[in-house]
Amino acid sequence: MNAVTMPDVDSVTAAPAYFSVRDIHSYYGESYIVQGVSFEIQKSDVVALLGRNGAGKTSTLRTLARAVDPELKRGEIWLDGEPIHQLKDFQAAQCGIQIVQEDRRIIPGLTVEENLLLAQISEPKGWPLERIYERFPRLAERRKQDGVTLSGGEQQMLAVARALARNIKLLLLDEPYEGLAPVIVQEIERIVQEIKMLGITTIIVEQNAVAALELANRALILDMGRIVYDGPAKAVLEDAELRNDYLAI
Repeated sequence: MNAVTMPDVDSVTAAPAYFSVRDIHSYYGESYIVQGVSFEIQKSDVVALLGRNGAGKTSTLRTLARAVDPELKRGEIWLDGEPIHQLKDFQAAQCGIQIVQEDRRIIPGLTVEENLLLAQISEPKGWPLERIYERFPRLAERRKQDGVTLSGGEQQMLAVARALARNIKLLLLDEPYEGLAPVIVQEIERIVQEIKMLGITTIIVEQNAVAALELANRALILDMGRIVYDGPAKAVLEDAELRNDYLAI
């Protein structure tokens, strides 16, 4: 197992990597969830953030997106040389952090196209509609359909497309394959592979650890709110003991 090297947050004054997380601690009320997580990733990295249920994966992802819950009590988050740890979620989104949450959060009463246009209501904008429809032809076919009436897989496509419609520097994916039929999972995997080929820096939380590891070049494994592994994704696929200890696979 690779040793985890934690940056000295007291001595570092500038972000040494494209995305840098330094000793973050987050709480839901009195519950101490994220317990001193630190890591750095480079531009265009695809990182699988893994762990057993309750390890703190989604809480870590939401902390990075500067969601209200959990509350960040200590630590620093830097993106492309800029500190974002004191920002609110909408400000972090404006800076380029886009999260696709497990529940997808499609806005009821709006068509597919209206959901996409709403994402571009403020600057800076991301992909234009023409590019989105080229990459997501199924959404183009359903552009006038109410977004919440789409199938689960189509809603996941819309949620990813909506993130790309905004200024994007870092894409956070929370359980993108959850609850989807295998044929739809394959289509979502194709989309995520394409995102990888486009060089979009991505962190993916996924219970299907093998699928995430095959996609990623880096892996972070959480256990009880702390990182216990930080290293190549391929090494996790090849280490049965590590997978058994922390992923139960």
